Amino acid sequence: MTNIPEPDEKNVWRLQTPGAAGWTRSARPDSENKYFMVSADGHVQEPGDLWATRMDAKYRDRLPGISVNPKGEKFQKTEGFRPIKIRHIEFAGEDRLRNKSGNTPEERIADLAADGVDAEIMFPNKGLTIWATPDAKFSQEMCKVYNDWAWEMFCDVNDVLSPMAGIAAADIKGAIKEIERSAERGFRGLALPCKPVWGPPDHEHLNYNLPEFDPLWTVIQDTGLPITFHVSTGRDPRTSRGNGGAVINYAVHSLAPTMEPIANLCASGVLDRFPKLQFGSVEAGIGWVAWALSAMDEAYKKHHMFVRPKLEMLPSEYFKRNGFATFQEDKPGLDLAREHGLVNNFMWANDYPHHEGTWPHSAQAIERTMGNLNDSERAKILGLNAARVFGFSIPERYHNFEDVRVQANDL
Repeated sequence: MTNIPEPDEKNVWRLQTPGAAGWTRSARPDSENKYFMVSADGHVQEPGDLWATRMDAKYRDRLPGISVNPKGEKFQKTEGFRPIKIRHIEFAGEDRLRNKSGNTPEERIADLAADGVDAEIMFPNKGLTIWATPDAKFSQEMCKVYNDWAWEMFCDVNDVLSPMAGIAAADIKGAIKEIERSAERGFRGLALPCKPVWGPPDHEHLNYNLPEFDPLWTVIQDTGLPITFHVSTGRDPRTSRGNGGAVINYAVHSLAPTMEPIANLCASGVLDRFPKLQFGSVEAGIGWVAWALSAMDEAYKKHHMFVRPKLEMLPSEYFKRNGFATFQEDKPGLDLAREHGLVNNFMWANDYPHHEGTWPHSAQAIERTMGNLNDSERAKILGLNAARVFGFSIPERYHNFEDVRVQANDL
């Protein structure tokens, strides 16, 4: 088991917990009655030269990297982002540990086990910029390089470490080919950008509510692979500069726009035509979900004179049937889960090894936020929902609980 040091003063708050008195099961990794736990969002550690060494030479100058101005100042260079000045920040303690973790499958498995996690859904790290360009074909080539590397790295442990296949959706023909290739390989799911065309909102751009994407949905439905929309994959999240920018960009320009693809699918009739599609937001939290579903239903009812097409169900009902959302710590959303009928739609994640996540103190975070749920509800949110959607096998050691045993027999 990974040796986790005592947290430093900036992270000691992560140990705070009210405890788990009265819980039938535990999130503690050493508990005999531990929950089956799937982290529905983690991040790989790609080699720094991955795209530079594998991309066609014609793309090399366009790849994300570092530029230097005449003053010798270094900037992050990404085709779809504004230039960001690189600041030298000294990481220490747990913050340094998170930056350095997760480089090999063996290390990931050990680190996750020390945090109570049995299986993990994985997304790019450096590679979240593979969608940061309005050139969909360029994006598709970066996605293919990432997918090749991710499958090479994790195919032998795909039963517990499962990367999502990156897809540049706006290149519809190329996307279909890459989806089919990824399904044949054995990927458990797909990662599509929150907006198919990178950049700020533009009514002229293709978006997921439009029928042009029906050929894509047809193929995805046929494969049975769930669709994920990860934060910061539709437009530049580093929009605010100066005071408070780190907080403003995270909450407003990274998390909030992830609502858009969910609304596009739930309100447009796509799910009437493709009722077996499964889709969800990743890392955007869950507190907004109940409000967003209510807002869409309100708009559908009160703006009936404007709405087209007419739907077979309310927008909220499509999400409850087909959708999901992942979170790390979101007590407001968890407190609303039962009341709004969303227990089956929420998935916990530790976001390993990112700073926004809960690793390596996930048990404390779970105890801080899930006390208002009952045991069966916690079991679903911590692992059973993700196992159902992404097709993970549930180890025999967990079958002594009835809800686990029933689901394991159904998978």
